[in-house]
Amino acid sequence: MNILANDGIANSGKVLLEQAGHKVVTETVAQENLIDAINNENYEVVLVRSATTVRKEVMDACPNLRMIGRGGVGMDNIDVEYGRSKGLHVFNTPAASSQSVAELVMTQLFSLVRMTYDANKEMPVNGATEFKKLKKKYGKGLELRGKTLGIVGFGRIGQAVAQYAIGCGINLIAHDPFVDKAEINLNLQGKPFSVSIGTIGMDELMANSDFISLHVPKQADGSAVIAANEFAKMKDGVYLVNIARGGVIEESDLLAALDSGKVAACALDVFENEPTPDTALLTHAKIATTPHIGAATLEAQDRIGEELANFIIGNS
Repeated sequence: MNILANDGIANSGKVLLEQAGHKVVTETVAQENLIDAINNENYEVVLVRSATTVRKEVMDACPNLRMIGRGGVGMDNIDVEYGRSKGLHVFNTPAASSQSVAELVMTQLFSLVRMTYDANKEMPVNGATEFKKLKKKYGKGLELRGKTLGIVGFGRIGQAVAQYAIGCGINLIAHDPFVDKAEINLNLQGKPFSVSIGTIGMDELMANSDFISLHVPKQADGSAVIAANEFAKMKDGVYLVNIARGGVIEESDLLAALDSGKVAACALDVFENEPTPDTALLTHAKIATTPHIGAATLEAQDRIGEELANFIIGNS
């Protein structure tokens, strides 16, 4: 089969596909030229990440298309049910990036409480002339151990975050309307260890969390999971991390909550208007930003590529 990996694919996945006799093209086609490229080059499979969208009009205009794969978890850039109703294989790689995303969550939690995201910007500019002033500014950090982390969305990624948090001595609470409880399995120095965590209501989580990490998909109706009503229920000085999807936090309400002190600081890896986020978010002194890199590790990319390849090979 001819395969267009329009947002790229790890070399390990490309090799697997080529060894199975498939042709893989990784040159990016502009969104407006996607239909023509699929038809002119007779692509039967299109693989995407978050940049390329595959909507109803693409599926209708490309009769030779057989498979659409998303390298990652969320599939909001694909009209999934419509594609499946047409008999297309529409698939993703839900487990491949969990550990990488979870590690970025922990990275940002540590960064937020010690303000290193801001210190790393200030020190190169003012460290030589205002060292004592900056030492005082960043001398009011917090420890994560003993604090309470509320995980909103307790699927694969939320549970991976829980594994790391338990190892750090963080207290955990979780909310997920589709999960009653989960067994969090760890391996401590070669010894298996398991903790059972039951989920609670959203309002209870909002009221009792020192930190909140979101792991939910973009909502079908486009509504935010966290907006002014939810911010009002949170503790004063709460910390927030969103490495899930842009739009699950109402960004204007987040800015207001940061400015009022309701939210002490926030880490964002995803934005509502990617790839052109609101500059008010990018420049805010209390927001640590990264450019949608939750799954951007070599290990995760290899797993994603191999999982995509194995699905295609198994369904060819």
